[in-house]
Amino acid sequence: MKKNEAKELVEILKNTYPDATCSLDFNTPFELVIAVMLSAQCTDERVNKTTPELFNRCKTIQDFADIDIKELEDIIHPCGFYKNKAKNIKLCAKQVLENFDGVVPHTMEELTTLAGVGRKSANVIMLEVFGIAQGIAVDTHAKRISNLVGLSNKKEPEKIEQDLLKIFPKDYLKDINHLFVWHGRNTCVARKPKCDVCTISHLCKHCKK
Repeated sequence: MKKNEAKELVEILKNTYPDATCSLDFNTPFELVIAVMLSAQCTDERVNKTTPELFNRCKTIQDFADIDIKELEDIIHPCGFYKNKAKNIKLCAKQVLENFDGVVPHTMEELTTLAGVGRKSANVIMLEVFGIAQGIAVDTHAKRISNLVGLSNKKEPEKIEQDLLKIFPKDYLKDINHLFVWHGRNTCVARKPKCDVCTISHLCKHCKK
């Protein structure tokens, strides 16, 4: 896709989904770190139903480091992969306390040293907490839409991100993940994309078939 078409695509999606924002509920930077971690292989809706109890139980980063792992596993069980997520949550809390003086770091290099935080998660944290749009969080929606529309033919999220970064101007980066998530949930759904009502169908490789 040409750069002018990519810009048109974003502008159309911004008009289609003017309320597109992060779907995860959080009040502090570390709460977002936890919410993003729990969202792996899990819907944001399920995460938002789980975190109120967790955040009420753990009000500080120290609380997350100190909570009994079995209690933590029980609370986050609905989010799936709860044993691995619980282990990462406790280790991540310990790392923030010991390596960053209890303050969530705001660079890609530092964030990705934390347990359970990969590049996609770091992109979300940097944007939602610090307002830094350095990259694009390529989740399942961004991956599917990028492949269908014709923005990238890669399968690996990091390679798709690099393709997107070559196409979209830097000032568009802050909007792309939100827009792709909302478009993926509402129109370009996984089982059967709704091409007949898609506002970007004229730009989409899949819809033109």
